[in-house]
Amino acid sequence: MLDALKEAATLCKSLFRNGYDAHVINAPLQQHLLGHADKLAVDLACEASYPVLVKVFPECKPASEDSRLTGILEKNGVLYRFYPLSVENSEHPELSLMRLTPTMAQTMTAEDRLNLRLTGFGGPAISDEPRPYDGFEPLACGEVKLAGLPDDTLRHNYLLAIRALRFAANFDLPLEENTKLAIIRASTRVLDYVPAADIMDEWRKVAAESMYLFVKYLFETHLLQGLIPEVAALSCLRHYRNKKSTETEDLLTHTIACMRYYAEGSFHYDWLGTMAVMFHDVGKLYTAEYIDGDWTYYQHHRVGAQVTRKILRRLHFAAEDIDLICHLVRYHMHFHFMMTDRGIRRFMALDEYPRLIEIAKADIQARDDVYTSFNHNMKYLNRAETPEQMLEPLLNGNEIMQEARLKPGPLVGLIRDALLQAQIAGDVTDVESAKLFVKKYAEGIG
Repeated sequence: MLDALKEAATLCKSLFRNGYDAHVINAPLQQHLLGHADKLAVDLACEASYPVLVKVFPECKPASEDSRLTGILEKNGVLYRFYPLSVENSEHPELSLMRLTPTMAQTMTAEDRLNLRLTGFGGPAISDEPRPYDGFEPLACGEVKLAGLPDDTLRHNYLLAIRALRFAANFDLPLEENTKLAIIRASTRVLDYVPAADIMDEWRKVAAESMYLFVKYLFETHLLQGLIPEVAALSCLRHYRNKKSTETEDLLTHTIACMRYYAEGSFHYDWLGTMAVMFHDVGKLYTAEYIDGDWTYYQHHRVGAQVTRKILRRLHFAAEDIDLICHLVRYHMHFHFMMTDRGIRRFMALDEYPRLIEIAKADIQARDDVYTSFNHNMKYLNRAETPEQMLEPLLNGNEIMQEARLKPGPLVGLIRDALLQAQIAGDVTDVESAKLFVKKYAEGIG
């Protein structure tokens, strides 16, 4: 079986050496058919006419029984059939490459034809009985693979391209190479013929933990570039991985890493939150400036929220989901900076602030950055449970100077800050305990 295909490849090389194009037609399918054939036969396509074939292969004979053949050659018990090679100038050039010959179709079983989703050629009719995962080979094969000829299978239902990526992401299976190539070739038609609402219906079935893989596959198959070009364009922008590193990475790679870390944290079920992470840096496309060898993206969170709203409307998201995602994009930078007690309290007044904390943490993990500001803010979160009235010390400056017997100066401010911290910690609860604290603190610093 394999020897027959190897010999066919040798015949093609002989024609190439004589200046004529040639190839084995759909070698994977022919290999399958040879395994079940009573008589070994291989179909080839060649540019050479019959007189040329006779000069190159003297044993070649005309195929009188089939006018579609250029010639036939029998060698070592294998019949080699030569079909004319013609790549016509047409509106759909991808259809002009011969993938199935009439003689191949005649030798196919009913099951082969069902799997290939082909009609015509005088074979048995295709069954309309629905099957689980229709259009795909069984996932037990260890990869996501479109049934039959991937290009032809996709033409019957372009939504299968999105479904294939969903299966690959959810089941953590590799995408079979020919299936991936078929999706890339059909990417523009997928986006032309499949409504955005149908694409999003498939996308919503992707688990939050697998979302980063799904977006990665969308980009690799050139679907993201047409569906959400604003996110795909982040691959053209770069930043330093962290404050200490001289290594740069593109923002799309960073975004995908953030999606992965976010879903691995406390919000592993959070589909909308993971979607917000995908958009968290989209504003950088519109705020980017390259100055003195470095990139800046000032106010990208504010611009990003506006851009995200426009994209989500285009993708037919529900209004409440749009508001939530845009809110997370708008405020995702707040937890990145060291905040005061007052700042933490304002932050905690924001809706969905636990999600914002998790986004900040995922951003740090994706960049392998330091946790200094993050840890500082987390400590202040615990202290922020103190009632709002505790934001001011129980004694003002004049009272502190009177109790500590001090003159105006920086020492008064130092004692005031210490008193405030003692109040927040719960060590000072009333005016009398505040006076006692001030006296002891002043004595302690001399």
